[in-house]
Amino acid sequence: MAEHAGHDHAVAIAGGGPTGLMLAAELALAGVDVVVLERRPGQDIVGSRAGGLHSRTLEILDQRGVVDRFLAEGETAQAAMFGLTVLDMSDFPTRHPYALGLWQNQIERIMAEWVIELGVPIRYGCEATGFTQDDDGVDVTLAGGGLRAEYLVGCDGSRSLVRKEAGIDFPGWDASTSTLIAEVEMTEEPEYGSRHTPHGISGLQPMADGGPIRVIISEGELGPTEEPSLKELSDALVSVYGTDFGVHSPIWISRFTDATRHAASYRERRVLLAGDSAHIHYPTGGQGVQNGVYDAVNLGWKLAQVVNGTSPESLLDTYQAERHPITAASLRHTMAQTALLRPDPRSEALRATFAELLPMDEPRRHLAGIVSGLDIRYDLGGTHPMVGRRMPDLDIVTPDGPTRVYPLLHDARPLELDLTDYDGPLELPVIGEVEVPGTVSVRPDGYVAWAGDRDDASLTDALGPASPRPRRRG
Repeated sequence: MAEHAGHDHAVAIAGGGPTGLMLAAELALAGVDVVVLERRPGQDIVGSRAGGLHSRTLEILDQRGVVDRFLAEGETAQAAMFGLTVLDMSDFPTRHPYALGLWQNQIERIMAEWVIELGVPIRYGCEATGFTQDDDGVDVTLAGGGLRAEYLVGCDGSRSLVRKEAGIDFPGWDASTSTLIAEVEMTEEPEYGSRHTPHGISGLQPMADGGPIRVIISEGELGPTEEPSLKELSDALVSVYGTDFGVHSPIWISRFTDATRHAASYRERRVLLAGDSAHIHYPTGGQGVQNGVYDAVNLGWKLAQVVNGTSPESLLDTYQAERHPITAASLRHTMAQTALLRPDPRSEALRATFAELLPMDEPRRHLAGIVSGLDIRYDLGGTHPMVGRRMPDLDIVTPDGPTRVYPLLHDARPLELDLTDYDGPLELPVIGEVEVPGTVSVRPDGYVAWAGDRDDASLTDALGPASPRPRRRG
């Protein structure tokens, strides 16, 4: 990785969760000198607060050649949900027409191992406590020291210090209800599974054979802001189940809410935001980890090109232009699902209506495309329906022999595919089969920048004069 005069690193990432780790991998693949600053003493201090990877996230990991690491430890299932309804996407045109059940501590461990293999230092027990920036870089203050980087990216969660220090507004909707979540042990055999109570959804789930039990209890009203106690958890269990099952020895207990907020800007000069630092929402639908990964792969190649001098700094403006409206739509969908889950008669009537609609093919495919991330489309112009959408993992033939598209994206470089002789079907999720273009230009994040006739002058316009010419394959 190239050295940058006057800077300790080209990019510093505050936060070593899935978003920060994915961004670190993207930058490292592009040859950028990056460091991850993680306030926790180790990667295993996370628990099961979130979990699961949707189809598009699995495709992204497939694009980087590491998806098998995650598949080996998780369990695939039809688990894309809208409200309480499972959306079967087994007929979607993807090699991963499912979700993967995998707890966040497992996701982070696998990601951290990959990032370390790529040569990225992860500094545990190292919390960013402030920063100042100038026209040339960012001075990051750390507990007991500091460092200077060309850019700082805040991936430090919903209470992001980076966002606050940058003065970026975080508008949205305040919390109206809260939910207790914990990993505990119990002396009695609990009633596993989920139930819809007058207070909302609650459930108990074993983490592993003989291991802790994951507890989720809807409180029905907004709880206090401080971290909950074992007594509060016990009382909540009794209110739902009539017993606390002898709950004891909590590994951790926490509380989340339905607050929904979205950063007014994803960038303040040399400081950027990604993941929960930029947007928060109720966790229904399992969108949190996914949106963070989508942020990371969108920002990663752009920031790398700017740092490496391949593209002007104005390329960073497209990060917000592309991701902000997509995430805003995702937040609307999570708020809609929150309304479906409310335990009042009007919401029950709404749930019943959705239960009638979602088995129908068109509503099912529409919402499954949104929840799975397969229907994301960035506004990149162009007339072909592929432009702005993720490139399908087609079986193709190259001068080196038969292959798939995604292995050609393992090194996170742009790609040009000559599909003139491609004679297979080309189907997009939700849309269906489309005409095969002669040439497709694919960005490092796997999204189509241009599709059409190779001799069309708009190809140069789409890539931009400062962008590198993609490799011609196929």
